[in-house]
Amino acid sequence: MPRPSNFIRDIILEDLKTNKYDGRVQTRFPPEPNGYLHIGHAKAICLDFGLADEFGGHTNLRFDDTNPEKEETEYVDSIMADVKWLGFKWDGLFYASDYFDQLYEWAVKLIQDGKAYVDDLSAEEIRKYRGTLTEPGKDSPHRNRTVEQNLDLFRRMKAGEFPDGSRVLRAKIDMASPNLNLRDPVMYRILHAEHHRTGNKWCIYPMYDYAHGQSDSLERVTHSMCTLEFEDHRPLYNWFIQQLGIFPSQQIEFDRLNLTHTLLSKRKLLQLVEEGRVSGWDDPRMPTLGGIRRRGYTPEAIRNFTASIGVSKTTGSIELAMLEHFVREDLNKRTPRVMAVLRPLKVVIDNYPEGQVEEMDAVNNPEDPSAGTRKVPFSRVLYIEQDDFREVPPKGYYRLSPGKEVRLRYAYFITCTSVAKNAAGEVAEIHCTYDPATRGGNAPDGRKVKSTIHWVSEAHAVDAEVRLYETLFAAEDPNAAEDFTTMLNPHSLEVLADAKLEPALGKAAAGDRYQFERLGYFATDPDSKPGKPVFNRTVALKDSWAKIEKREKAG
Repeated sequence: MPRPSNFIRDIILEDLKTNKYDGRVQTRFPPEPNGYLHIGHAKAICLDFGLADEFGGHTNLRFDDTNPEKEETEYVDSIMADVKWLGFKWDGLFYASDYFDQLYEWAVKLIQDGKAYVDDLSAEEIRKYRGTLTEPGKDSPHRNRTVEQNLDLFRRMKAGEFPDGSRVLRAKIDMASPNLNLRDPVMYRILHAEHHRTGNKWCIYPMYDYAHGQSDSLERVTHSMCTLEFEDHRPLYNWFIQQLGIFPSQQIEFDRLNLTHTLLSKRKLLQLVEEGRVSGWDDPRMPTLGGIRRRGYTPEAIRNFTASIGVSKTTGSIELAMLEHFVREDLNKRTPRVMAVLRPLKVVIDNYPEGQVEEMDAVNNPEDPSAGTRKVPFSRVLYIEQDDFREVPPKGYYRLSPGKEVRLRYAYFITCTSVAKNAAGEVAEIHCTYDPATRGGNAPDGRKVKSTIHWVSEAHAVDAEVRLYETLFAAEDPNAAEDFTTMLNPHSLEVLADAKLEPALGKAAAGDRYQFERLGYFATDPDSKPGKPVFNRTVALKDSWAKIEKREKAG
């Protein structure tokens, strides 16, 4: 089956056709190790690794670690784990800090060529001198220092003679350029901070815009994919490459992923963690890859989703329902079905023999006949969902109610005969009778019932905590508010402490995934303890995106 094309793939095909890079395809995924990866990064990862894989190329994982104040080894480790979880292997593992010596030497060359200078203006003064989109900038009073003066000051910056923020190295380009990125951008700043890899060797650090393009060049990257906000930076990357006469990596920009009801800003996600509004970076409500992995999403679902949304130059927003559709589609094929009662209501079958236990045959996955069947214990006292009983049923309600007959999944027909209430007047227990002739769920006389409900045997039930997750943000666009925290959904998490599960789930391991029949897809949480599992709802069964697609096709 031919792969769907996109404009980046078309560029690579043309470059291979013209032998632009001697038939090579070299990409890289260049995260900054200052936070955890999120679903937006997954799109870039799948693009960088996927295109290289398709054309027999190579992909490097490179950490752009040029800001020691915000970077930690913890983030490096988590990023590597996330890339592996998504199913990709890098061909080379690099860090921008590997190139600090070379970047410094190239900065010296630019000074010697009269293309860079040391500036004493403060950050605020540099902003004022920079001008605006409609007004040109003006030259710094230090712009015309001699090469010798600049070399001396830059070497003394490196030697640690000056305090933080007192001087910077700037490229000498054009203060009147219509592109603000070319108005003498800062290349180096003084920062006496310990780096997670180089320690205290350096007290000057290259700016991202200076280090990024040259790192690509050093790795001989042929196709350097970036999101659209870097499009205006491309002329600067090209300027550095041209001035230094080094390998010309080709930068190509594409649209970043935006999802409804979701924030994809590392700064804002960090704020949620630091303010305790979520339990951590891997909270299952977070859009981090750690969070969605803990929630039960599969890497296959993420890869299928990113392939379906395509690549373009147009910034838009994708419905969260579309992502959930791909999660359901994948889990439907792979997850075993089990029975679980989240809000238990006791049912006593009065005419069932006391002490008797039968084993009912239950299908593990109707989508996968090879998954076979399992035995589920059935006894006189069961649990059903509270929602599956109404003492006074509304019109159109076909589940259990007084005098009504329903099917118990894989078991028998039962009929409600009476109810017992607690002191508050609430239904606490239902009494029923069963028809022994309907074992397996069918009546010999051919009578039909309109509802089938799930159940768990009281004597065999596993007690569990179940966490029901909704979107973290109630608003479709959390960024629209001045304070995004006001958009948080107060109902994003509901904890059910007294769920009852069929006995096989007592041995579920962290990360195991199941479909709780009629309820949704669930994954075992690492908080689980022996005999007391904890489950996270990955996604409900209802697939609104499938309905949206069907409606659009019909229209």
